[in-house]
Amino acid sequence: MDVRFLGGAREIGRSAVLIDDSLLLDFGMDSGNPPSFPIDDVDPDAVVVGHGHLDHVGSIPTLLSGDARPPIHWTPPTYDLATVLARDTLKLHGGSYNCPFTETEIARLAQVSETHGYGESFEAAGYEITFFDAGHVPGSAHVLVSDGDTRLLYTGDFHTEDQQLLSGTVARPDADAVICESTYSDVARPPREEIERSFVDSLETTLWEGGTVVVPAFAIGRTQEVLCICEAYGLECYVDGMGKRVTELFLRERNREFLRDPDLLRRAKGNARFVDGRDGQRERIAEGNTVIVTTSGMLHGGPAMTYVPAIRSHPTNKIAMTGYQVEGTPGRELYETGSAVIDGRSMRVSAQVEQYDFSAHADRKGLLEFLEPYAGARILVNHGDRCERFAGELRGEGFAAEAPALGAELSL
Repeated sequence: MDVRFLGGAREIGRSAVLIDDSLLLDFGMDSGNPPSFPIDDVDPDAVVVGHGHLDHVGSIPTLLSGDARPPIHWTPPTYDLATVLARDTLKLHGGSYNCPFTETEIARLAQVSETHGYGESFEAAGYEITFFDAGHVPGSAHVLVSDGDTRLLYTGDFHTEDQQLLSGTVARPDADAVICESTYSDVARPPREEIERSFVDSLETTLWEGGTVVVPAFAIGRTQEVLCICEAYGLECYVDGMGKRVTELFLRERNREFLRDPDLLRRAKGNARFVDGRDGQRERIAEGNTVIVTTSGMLHGGPAMTYVPAIRSHPTNKIAMTGYQVEGTPGRELYETGSAVIDGRSMRVSAQVEQYDFSAHADRKGLLEFLEPYAGARILVNHGDRCERFAGELRGEGFAAEAPALGAELSL
C-alpha cells in the first residue's frame, strides 16, 4: 500500500492523503488569506471523507469538474456539512481564485454521494472501508482501510473525552499502520467538567452584574456545544450566524443518531432564541443583559462584527472565546492586546476578554491513550504544527513513528 501526503503533512489545513493513486482520504482547504489547497494532480477512483470541517472537505467539489465523477463516501452529517460549507465558500469567494469550483460542481455532490454509518463496512476503489466514531464533530469518523494484506487507520480529527454534544471515541480497531492527527500534542487540559464550570460561573457573574456576554463560536460543533452547556446549566441565550443552520442540520432525522443526546440538543435549540438580524435586532439584543452565541469564532466576519463593537466600551461586558485563535486573526489580537481590527475598524475593547479551551481535539494525554494499543504499528504523524517533534517523542516511548513531509510517498 503506497501512501502519498497531498496536504496536512506537518501543517494544519488542506488535509488530503492518496492511497495507491486510487483512493483519496479527505480533500480540504486552508482558509487563510489567501487560501491554500492540496497538491491537486489527482484523479481518484473514489473519495472517503472523515468529517465536515473546511480543512477536510473544502476542496471536494473541485474533484467533480470536467468528466470526473468519483463516488464520495462519508457519513450523512459530513455530506450535509460539506454541502453547506461549499455554498458558503462560493458565496464568499465565488468567481475568484479563492474558490476553485462553481455551483455546477456543488450540485454534482448529490449525484456521487454515498453515505454510511459507523461500523458498516463498504467497498471503495477496491478497498474495504469501515467508519468508527471519532468523537470530534457529529458524523466524524476514523477511517479503516484494508486491501486484504495491510490495514491502515486514518484517525482524522478525534477527541477522547466526552462533550455535551458527543461521546469521546472508544474505537481502537486493529491496524498495521496509523495516520494520526497531532493538533494538541503539546497541550494538557483540565477535565472538561472544570472548563465548563469555569465558563458558566464567568457568564453567570457577568449577567448578575448587569452585563452582556458575546460568545464567538465556530458554526460547526462549537456553537451547538455552547448551546448545550447553556441548556444544561440553565442559561438563556441568543444564537446568531451559520451556527443556526448547522444546529437545524444536526437535528435532521438521519443525523440524530450521530449525537450523544439528541434530546439535549433539541432542548438547547428550544432554550436559545434564534436571531434573524432584521430591523436592528442585533443592536437591541446587544443592549440587553444576556448571552449571545455567534459566528465567527475568530472574529474575522459574521454577526460578531455587530455585537463586539456594540458591547466593547463597558468593562462589565464580556467576550468569552471558546476556540483556538489562529495567529494573525482579530480574535488572537484582541485576546493578546485588548484591541483589534474588527470589520475593518481598529478599536480598543474595554470589555473583559476571556479564553476557554473547548477544543474537540484530543490533548496530549488523549493522543497517547489512543495510540497505546498501536505500539506495534507504524505511526505516521500529521495534522499539527509540531508533527516532527511529537513523532520524535513517540519514538522515545518505543513507537515506530515518523512525520512525513508534504508530498512524501511511503510504502506500507
